[in-house]
Amino acid sequence: MAIPPPDAARLAALNEHHAFGLSEAELAEYAPAVAATLAASERVEELYAATAPSTPDRAWSQPADNPLGAWYVTTSIPGAAEGPLAGRTVAVKDNVAVAGVPMMNGSRTVEGFVPTRDATVVTRLLAAGATVAGKAVCEDLCFSGASFTSHPGPVRNPWDPARNAGGSSSGSAALVVTGTVDLAVGGDQGGSVRIPAAFCGGVGHKPTHGLVPYTGAFPIEQTIDHLGPITRTVADAAAMLTVLAGVDGLDPRQPTTLDAVDYTAALATPADGLRIGVVGQGFGTPVSDPGVDEAVRAAVETLRRAGLVAEDVSIPWHADAMAVWNVIATEGAAFQMLDGNGYGMNSQGLYDPELIAHYAAGRIARGAELSKTVKLVGLSGRYTFEQGGGKYYAMARNLALELRKAYDDALSAHDVLVMPTLPYTARELLPLDAPLETYLPTALSMIGNTAPFDVSGHPAVSVPAGLVDGLPAGLMIVGRRFDDATVLRVAHTFEQAVGGFPAPPALTTAGGRA
Repeated sequence: MAIPPPDAARLAALNEHHAFGLSEAELAEYAPAVAATLAASERVEELYAATAPSTPDRAWSQPADNPLGAWYVTTSIPGAAEGPLAGRTVAVKDNVAVAGVPMMNGSRTVEGFVPTRDATVVTRLLAAGATVAGKAVCEDLCFSGASFTSHPGPVRNPWDPARNAGGSSSGSAALVVTGTVDLAVGGDQGGSVRIPAAFCGGVGHKPTHGLVPYTGAFPIEQTIDHLGPITRTVADAAAMLTVLAGVDGLDPRQPTTLDAVDYTAALATPADGLRIGVVGQGFGTPVSDPGVDEAVRAAVETLRRAGLVAEDVSIPWHADAMAVWNVIATEGAAFQMLDGNGYGMNSQGLYDPELIAHYAAGRIARGAELSKTVKLVGLSGRYTFEQGGGKYYAMARNLALELRKAYDDALSAHDVLVMPTLPYTARELLPLDAPLETYLPTALSMIGNTAPFDVSGHPAVSVPAGLVDGLPAGLMIVGRRFDDATVLRVAHTFEQAVGGFPAPPALTTAGGRA
C-alpha cells in the first residue's frame, strides 16, 4: 500500500516532537528526502506479503455453557495422535495466538483480531497430542490481578461466584479447577499465572524467565514476560513444562541454548533433606490476612514432617522489590505495550505485524474503553519517561540485578524459598465503574510476593496451602533460576503429603453453589 508523504503540517509536528529546530524553509528542503525513504517501507510490505502465512480455517464458536464467564471462544483442534499429552484438553489464555481463532486479550482494543500463526507453546502442545479446547478470558491487556477488568465480561471464582478468580489468567484457572479442561496456558508479568491459581485453588507455575518461549503471545514488557502451565496437580504442571520448555530461536527473551529436562521424571527424586528458607518479609504485610499466613506456616510444617529442613530467612530486598517492579511495569509497559503497540522495536525475534496494526488502530479508536489499570500505566509510565528520558527505567533494570543477587544469595544456602503466594483470599467482584480508590487496590494489591520474581526471573509455583474461611490460600515455592525441577519436586512432595488438593463445590449457576 502506498504511504502518503507527510505534508508541511505533519513535518512541522514531527520537527516539534523531536525538537530539531528546523525552519519552515529547511523542512521544505527535507520533504523530498523524507518522501523518498517511504519506498523502502512499501517494498518491505510487498516482500512480507509474498511469504506471510494465510489464516487457517479452524472452526470455533461462542460457548453455550459458560457459567463462570471463563471461555472467550471454544474450539476443538486435535493434536498428534500420540504424545505425552495425548487425550488431554487445554485452554489457551486469550493473549496467546491460536491461528484461525479470535483473540481479544480481554480488551476492546484487540477485539476482532484473528491470528495467522500459532504461538510456539500452542505448536508444542499440539505436537505433544493435546487438544486445544478454546481461548480462556483474561484481563484487559492482562494488566490486573483480579478478574473484573476483562472483556467480554468478568470471570467468577469457582469457590464463590460472587468473588473474583484472580488475574490476569483468570479464565485459565477457573476452567482447570472446575475440570472443564485438563490443562491451561497462563501468562505472568506480575503474578498472573500464580494469582488465579492461588485464588481458585490450582497449581500455577511461572517458569524461569526465558525457559518457555513467549513467541506468539501479546507482550507487556519483554524483561518480565512469562508463559506457564496452570493445572490441577503438580504432575500435570511438570508434564506441561516438559513440553513447553526449550529454545525456539524466535524469542529474544531466551538464552541461545537450554538443556532438555524431563520435569515429570524429576518428581520421582525424593525431596527429603532439601532446605527451605521461609522468607519473613513475605508474611505480615499491611494487606496480609493472618489466616493466610497461618495456613502457609502450617504448610511449611507439613513439608518439615515430610523430611525437608525449614528455617526462617530474611531478605530485606524483598520489601523494596515492588518499587523496582512498578517502574519496569509502568514505564517499560507504557513504552512497549502502549506506545510500542505491544511489540516495540529494537529486539530480534518474530513479530506479528498484523496484530500490531490491528491493535494500533484499536488503541486509538477504543482507548477510552481500556481498564483503569492500563490507563494508570499510560499516564504514570509516559510521564516518568518524559521526566527522566528513561533514566528511572534504567535504574530499575540495574537494581533488578541487585534484587536477583539477594534471592540468589538466599538460595545459595537454601534449595527453595517459600512464602504466601498472595496476602489474602479472593475478594468480591467489582463493577467496571467502581471508584478508583476501590478499583486499583482490588486489581493490584495482591502482587507484593509474586511480582518480584517476574523481575528477578526465578521460577515460582503456587500450590494450595489449604482453605481459609472456605476459600483457597496459596503456598509459593521459589527456586534457583533454571532449576524449575526442584521447585516442582517440593511442590509435589507437599501435594503427596496432604493427599491432593481440594476441589471447589459443584456449581449450579454463575450466582450460587449446588
